[in-house]
Amino acid sequence: MNSIDSTGESGGHRRAAPGRTAVATLAGTTLEWYDFFLYGTAAALVFDKQFFPSLSSAAGTLAAFGTLAVGFVARPLGGLVFGHFGDRIGRKATLVVSLLLMGVGSTLIGVIPTYESIGFWAPVLLVVLRIVQGIGLGGEGAGATLMSMEHAPAGKRNLYAGFPQMGTPAGLVLANLIFLGTNSSMPDAAFAAWGWRIPFLLSIVLVAVGLTIRLRVTESPSFNRVLEQDAVVRFPLAESLKVGFPRLGLTLLAVVANSAVAYVFMVFTLSYGTKHLGYDKQFLILGVTGAAVLWFATIPLWTRVADRHGRRTMFVGGSMAILVWCALFFPLLDTGNSVLTVVALAGMGLVIPVTHCVQGGIIADTFPAHVRYSGSSLILQAGAILGGGLAPMISTALLNSGGSSAGVTWYLVAICGVSLLGAAALFRLVPDGAPGPVALPEPGGEAWTAPR
Repeated sequence: MNSIDSTGESGGHRRAAPGRTAVATLAGTTLEWYDFFLYGTAAALVFDKQFFPSLSSAAGTLAAFGTLAVGFVARPLGGLVFGHFGDRIGRKATLVVSLLLMGVGSTLIGVIPTYESIGFWAPVLLVVLRIVQGIGLGGEGAGATLMSMEHAPAGKRNLYAGFPQMGTPAGLVLANLIFLGTNSSMPDAAFAAWGWRIPFLLSIVLVAVGLTIRLRVTESPSFNRVLEQDAVVRFPLAESLKVGFPRLGLTLLAVVANSAVAYVFMVFTLSYGTKHLGYDKQFLILGVTGAAVLWFATIPLWTRVADRHGRRTMFVGGSMAILVWCALFFPLLDTGNSVLTVVALAGMGLVIPVTHCVQGGIIADTFPAHVRYSGSSLILQAGAILGGGLAPMISTALLNSGGSSAGVTWYLVAICGVSLLGAAALFRLVPDGAPGPVALPEPGGEAWTAPR
């Protein structure tokens, strides 16, 4: 049996152009998240009138957000499909296809007729294209992290795994700025009628740039090593489950809070702040955008800390910081003071990246190289559904039932507490926070066992 390190490489394989690969993964994830977040902004502002005009204002808004949720449902499907082929034919090819799917889906949203033109088929087409977006993003998340991490130079594994994570706040900033810029450049009537299509149509230009960058990178050295060892398996997802339920379950618990907190911060805050606290919509969008800039800018700092001092202490400490800030976040918003609101949003921009920047690497290191894409996609998308997909809905229900933000605060504190305990237990199970040398199985050989 041939042994290789946790990147999947032997000493005879040199990593090719790690910097170029890191930039390519950052560019790709930024474009994917731009398209995903752009849809959310449009759903909040214009889709109710353009695709559900026969419904009341409240019902139309609910229907528009229902199409938004479809993307979350489709993400696990994309993760499983792309994970399967990423472990069988390679990371590069699947990431190119995922970027194309997202770009084509977003561009077509910019040209589909509205309800006034084709009636019932307009929202049907909208849902179909949202599914395409979700499948594309589901394939991107885990794969981009693996591509960058598996090219990383020695001692910089967390830094390079953090580059794709920077695409989340970068995509949010890009989507908000382009949408707000387009909106402010024309009368409201023109924007509602056709101007909202412009940011979606820009996707084709951005995707062309992303593909130009992405096609120039080389295949992951880890996957090349898998091919050389003839270690490709027929059903990589099933093989990945042999890591064992304790480690799989604890990894999922450790990362679920970050997703929940991030989506409450990015989505629910806008609705709550405008409808219940009377804040100006542009003020809140710009506040969230500014916080996302902090999120983006601090990821390289925290990943360097993780490479130098280990990610265990940093991740647990970050989990505690998020819990504390969640306890303060809504009380600060509820003061109605603009300065304290900016402090609340900026605080989120500072604490979220502490755990977000390394969670992709933690998930990836749960699995050996030959099933890493499938296993990582399973954990990542399950966390997105349980955390991000449900958090805005749960928060809205708690607000409506309790009449105040107190229930939302307790919900966030509780889920942060669960993740903190999960992280502490995970790092007791795997003391160094990452596996040691991984042995790829010979054809027909024994399955990989996660090191303790």
